[in-house]
Amino acid sequence: MVNPEESIEFDCASCETHVCREGFDCFGLAEQGLLLYDNPEAPEMHLTRVAARIEAEGYMRWPRAEEIFRFAEAAGFTHLGLAFCIGLAEEARAYKEILSRRFRVSSVCCKICGIPKSRFGLHQLDPENPEEVMCAPLCQAEALNRAGTQLNILMGLCVGHDALFARHSIAPVTTLIVKDRVLGHNPAAALYSQYWRKRLPGKQG
Repeated sequence: MVNPEESIEFDCASCETHVCREGFDCFGLAEQGLLLYDNPEAPEMHLTRVAARIEAEGYMRWPRAEEIFRFAEAAGFTHLGLAFCIGLAEEARAYKEILSRRFRVSSVCCKICGIPKSRFGLHQLDPENPEEVMCAPLCQAEALNRAGTQLNILMGLCVGHDALFARHSIAPVTTLIVKDRVLGHNPAAALYSQYWRKRLPGKQG
C-alpha cells in the first residue's frame, strides 16, 4: 500500500499533448518502470513481446476476435478459458468453436454453481423469485484456475463481476466482449454521442 503522502497524481486523460509518445518521461518513472520489464525470461516480458508483435502484424487488419486467437497462438498457449455471461451463450458457443480449431478450451457460464441471490441477500431482478441465481465470477475464475487455463477470455461479464473475475484469476485475463445491454455491447458509443454524454451522471450545471 502506497503512503498517501508519497503518492503521485496522474491525469493523462486531461493531457492535450501526450509528449510521452515522443519519448518524454513526464513523471520521472521511466527508471522504475524499466525494472518491471528487466527480466527477459519473465512471463510478463514474453507477453509484452507477443503483444507488440500482434499489434504490429494485425494493425487495422484483424478484428479483436482474431487478435486474441493469434495472441494466444503466438504466446504458445494451448489451453484457453472462456468466462461468459449466460446472455451471450450463443456468442460464446461460436467463439469456442473457432478457438477449438487450435486450442483446448474450457468454458464457464456466469451462473455456474447455481447459487441463489437470497443466500447473500443480493438485489434481484425479480424480487418475487426466491430462487433467482446469482452471477458468480469468483466461482468462474476458480473453475478455470482448477482447469489450469493459461489465458482467460471474458465475454460480457457484468460491471464489477469482470473485476472480481480478474482479481481471482491465476491466468492473465483479456476481454472479447464488454457488456452494454443498452448500446448493443458497444459502451464507447455513449462517449461518441453528444446526446448520451449529456445523459451520463456527473453533469455539472
